[in-house]
Amino acid sequence: METIASRHNAVVKAFRGLARRRGENGQVLLDGEHLVTEALQAGVRITTAALAARVLTRVADANEASVGRLAERLKAHGARVLSVSESLMAAMSPVQTPSGIVAIAEMSPPPLERVMDGSVPLVAVLAGVQDPGNLGAVIRTAEAAGATGLVACTPSADPYGWKALRGAMGSTFRLPVSERVALHDALLAARRRGLIIAAAVPRGGAPMHEFDFRRRLAFMLGGEGPGLSDRELDHADERVTIPMRPPVESLNVAVSAAVILYEACRQRGVRSRNHTFFVG
Repeated sequence: METIASRHNAVVKAFRGLARRRGENGQVLLDGEHLVTEALQAGVRITTAALAARVLTRVADANEASVGRLAERLKAHGARVLSVSESLMAAMSPVQTPSGIVAIAEMSPPPLERVMDGSVPLVAVLAGVQDPGNLGAVIRTAEAAGATGLVACTPSADPYGWKALRGAMGSTFRLPVSERVALHDALLAARRRGLIIAAAVPRGGAPMHEFDFRRRLAFMLGGEGPGLSDRELDHADERVTIPMRPPVESLNVAVSAAVILYEACRQRGVRSRNHTFFVG
């Protein structure tokens, strides 16, 4: 296996650059065994992977042995696999406590039209969700609850940045996620597909359990802080409110998304691998 030992190596610089921002040609940074494994299983092309030397030498440890097996799978899929020291891994990994494996993958976000496709679409449209951890959590919840797509409208965080990818724990590899789209353009695309545009509001909307989620829907959720502006709400055909006991006035966007999407899941009778959620 190829070994690199210098911080000035071009590969090390590439990893450090991707920790700051996504590559212009679709390169993204993956950190951790779970995320790299999920990417492989989803058919994402991984071009380069770096493993800390300890996970390749101390194979008696079950966790480290599994990473060693992952290295063989990566090579079988055509990835360049490198062995690096602990100090280099610390420089290449974006997290404070490196897991022992990082990788560079190539991903092309789907076009907006594909995100809106489906016989009965349920598309989460996020306006200004700027915390990548929240964004990743919403993406994971959206997949789990049976949403058919998600749009991260500007100025939302980058759903393909390493923090959001890590938060989504692999869901971004399977759920169609569009980004760098103006809210107006996302809603225009939804209308062209005949979707009803609904918006989550803290008060004054239809109670969530009375709202019909079984229709073709694009569902707007605002970001941290003020949520959706009056101008953004003007685009909505309908408004929905999560019932809350006073004096609580709002929920975190990831929590709001989870509550709303699972109500949609319940109403739609979404099937998972092991469970069916029936309309009650």
